[in-house]
Amino acid sequence: MSTEKTPALVIRQADFSNTSRVVTFMTREFGKVACVAKGAKRLKSPFDAALDLLTHCGIVFIHKTSGALDILTEASFVHRFKPYAGELNCLYAGYYIAELLDSLTEPHDPHYRLFDESVPLLTRLEETPNWRRVVLRFELLILEETGQLPSFDACALCGRLLEDSPPAATVFIRSGFICPTCLPDATAEDGVSRPVSAGTAHILRVFSEDSNTWQDLPVTSAQAKEVRALMNLLIAQTLGKRPRMHGYLRD
Repeated sequence: MSTEKTPALVIRQADFSNTSRVVTFMTREFGKVACVAKGAKRLKSPFDAALDLLTHCGIVFIHKTSGALDILTEASFVHRFKPYAGELNCLYAGYYIAELLDSLTEPHDPHYRLFDESVPLLTRLEETPNWRRVVLRFELLILEETGQLPSFDACALCGRLLEDSPPAATVFIRSGFICPTCLPDATAEDGVSRPVSAGTAHILRVFSEDSNTWQDLPVTSAQAKEVRALMNLLIAQTLGKRPRMHGYLRD
């Protein structure tokens, strides 16, 4: 056993006993960590408000190498997530981020960039009603960090640059974009296909880049709908099921 200390985000809670909870954190130093928080359900909890969903906190926990649940010993409050007033989708978007952090990451597998970007993305959901940009940025980020982001630059089968393909004929499948020439060679293992415009392909490339260009990139209403349909498909294929929060995030 070892005692560890790290910044963390609360991404899930579950009852453990009459007085305790199992709290799942996304931590910066240790990845996803599930801890028993003894006494967390008591009126005067030793952890106060630090264990609310999506709260940014600092935690100390005892890591059990046997595979048993870790034990939370301290949780210090830093910031509680407060979605943009009057925009319910900002709340649901925060819950969606928590759901993907829990579903797409492995225990004790740290992703420093994922943690470092998740905190400011949640802050953006507090400051702006434009939840769509935040959700898209996060989806592409977590897919990249977990090694499941397709290439948006070239055909996944022949390597041909997508800029050389007819814009309206480019097709997206689980493996990545596939040009019209290679489409007949795609198999069922490549997943479900969907036509994608050149503008949408450009948006996906910009939002997945390691820069802040995505924040001000113009996106039309039609492009936003196409991007959302595409990402819903990709996330569902990656998880093997439809995320629960997809049923809540609606215009």
